[in-house]
Amino acid sequence: MKVAIVHDFLLKLGGAERVVKVLAEMFPKAPIYTLLYDESAVGKTFPRDRVRTSFLQNYPEFIRKRNRFLVYKMPRAIEELDLSEYDLVISSSTAFSHGLVTNLKTRHLCYCHSPMRYAWDYANEYREENGLNGWKKLLYAPLMKYLREWDRTAADRPDKYLANSANVRNRLKKYYQAESDIVYPPVDVERFRAKESNENYFLIVSTLTPYKKIDLAVQLFNKIRRRLVIIGEGPQREYLQNMAGENIEFLGFKDDATVKEYMENCRALIFPGEEDFGITPVEAMACGKPVLAYGKGGVMESVLSGKTGEFFFEQNVEAMEDGLARLMYNEKFYKPHTIRKHSFNFSREIFEKKLLQKIRKLC
Repeated sequence: MKVAIVHDFLLKLGGAERVVKVLAEMFPKAPIYTLLYDESAVGKTFPRDRVRTSFLQNYPEFIRKRNRFLVYKMPRAIEELDLSEYDLVISSSTAFSHGLVTNLKTRHLCYCHSPMRYAWDYANEYREENGLNGWKKLLYAPLMKYLREWDRTAADRPDKYLANSANVRNRLKKYYQAESDIVYPPVDVERFRAKESNENYFLIVSTLTPYKKIDLAVQLFNKIRRRLVIIGEGPQREYLQNMAGENIEFLGFKDDATVKEYMENCRALIFPGEEDFGITPVEAMACGKPVLAYGKGGVMESVLSGKTGEFFFEQNVEAMEDGLARLMYNEKFYKPHTIRKHSFNFSREIFEKKLLQKIRKLC
């Protein structure tokens, strides 16, 4: 059986790309199709000789690096990928890959990380965060209308949807009227180890964008003066650093080995944003560390309140402080090896087993 893998973009190594990495290892002969590819960022994980790109890759680099200006071309770019020679196409979709066009003999299995968020439930927040006012707002409205119309039509193309969480399954039902099965993303829990001790710092591992709500954590830790370590890069880094006190340390991007070390030695992971699933909290639990998380989205399926962490249910400093106080009070009850054991419910082994079952059923 000839298999191809399709993913929207290979521009960074985030959670969705780690799922693609596992798919690529499960099907080592399968080429990986994508709209845009950055070899300098992901070439070690996705070698150039295995990647097939769309016509968007032919644009000058300064445009590719500002790919939001190419959004209106992306529906056509995904549709023009020629996948006619394959028996099975596995798409990993955050926005566009589910819309690829296959022939009658090719089965299309879509692993959906989320329906296109900036066209549906995150449209207003996206407009506000990017300052789309005046003439930009006038252009934004018809673009979103076009994307929603295309997206709803393209939603009927996969033969089968897999959702990365119940959270995403519900959105697939609401926006696409599509049924789906849940298969949680593969987390490499085996590479972590649980430690009874900690070095008395709290940890955030995240891209630094408004949507992640890192500013809430900075405000809280400015107030309580406890040590907070933040790993990650993003457009908000300078803004966040300027507002942060001396007790908050920004390390920038770090490789997996360094992140592992910081996770294993932290007191707890802080997760202030909403995610469709959220791999980082599971990695922290694999280290036996509790998680303080905003109680919405996929984290509600991975963190157990009072056993592997605590939630706060409003995105403000007061609610977050209350959640952190509960977490610190309950520290004596948390058992690192029990927390780690729970993380194995989201292991790569389980992901591969369930995915292969779905493929056999589909094909």
